[in-house]
Amino acid sequence: MHTILPTISTSFIVLSAILVAIGWRFIVTKNRAAHERTMVWAAIAAVIFFIIYVSRTIFVGNTSFGGPEALKLPYQIFLFSHIILALVAAILGLVTLYRAWKKQFEKHRKLGPTTAVVWFVTAITGVTVYVLLYILYPGGKTVSVVEKLFGW
Repeated sequence: MHTILPTISTSFIVLSAILVAIGWRFIVTKNRAAHERTMVWAAIAAVIFFIIYVSRTIFVGNTSFGGPEALKLPYQIFLFSHIILALVAAILGLVTLYRAWKKQFEKHRKLGPTTAVVWFVTAITGVTVYVLLYILYPGGKTVSVVEKLFGW
């Protein structure tokens, strides 16, 4: 269970990035209806990722880096950069979706490509974190937020 949830959540963020790429292609080829549908599905995939990630963090916990001690600091710097980037991507994504929903298409059009690129980089760095934690190295200790708060 400790590795299946990260695999599922990472799959949803990758799916979201793929759908953003497809949606971008649709708008470039002037297929606005397909663009809109695809971007809605991309957002749904991102929300599913977020729900799984937050639930896992609260109830199962985050896995600490289990790789070599010499890579721990570079990993933590990389992870911190990924977290900041993911926060920026989420905010950009919400603003971009809001502008489309409010039919502020000029603003949406200007922000969309930046949002997509940041989303792609976030997905790539997220997959890299996943590979480092669950594939290349054995995961370290996992402690849930509930366990830390209540000592269970």
